[in-house]
Amino acid sequence: QVQLVESGGGLVQAGGSLRLSCAASGRTYSRYTMAWFRQAPGKERQFVAAIRWSGGHTYYANSVKGRFTVSGDSAKNTVYLQMNSLGPEDTAVYYCAAAVPPISTITSMRSYDYWGQGTQVIVST
Repeated sequence: QVQLVESGGGLVQAGGSLRLSCAASGRTYSRYTMAWFRQAPGKERQFVAAIRWSGGHTYYANSVKGRFTVSGDSAKNTVYLQMNSLGPEDTAVYYCAAAVPPISTITSMRSYDYWGQGTQVIVST
């Protein structure tokens, strides 16, 4: 089992920045793929970004490319999501997820085995 705990959410003005953290504990595994998803009120959960621990490859949704950066610290078993140039459209609950390999579709929720409880991000105008 893997436990994921997100932190770093909050209220920020449009144009501002936040950094989310996801701390993993339990049976952590160096070949996991770690991802961030978000869910806005009344909408489906959507892929935001992902990183493969092995090799460090990163992936982004088009809507956040160039504004968000996903990174990881393997020594701390922690994944980060640096969010810059935030807009009201980024308001959502942000979830951290972990996938045990092999992973089929990195952007699909169905590929992930473990989820955090989520952290709220609110961007005000």
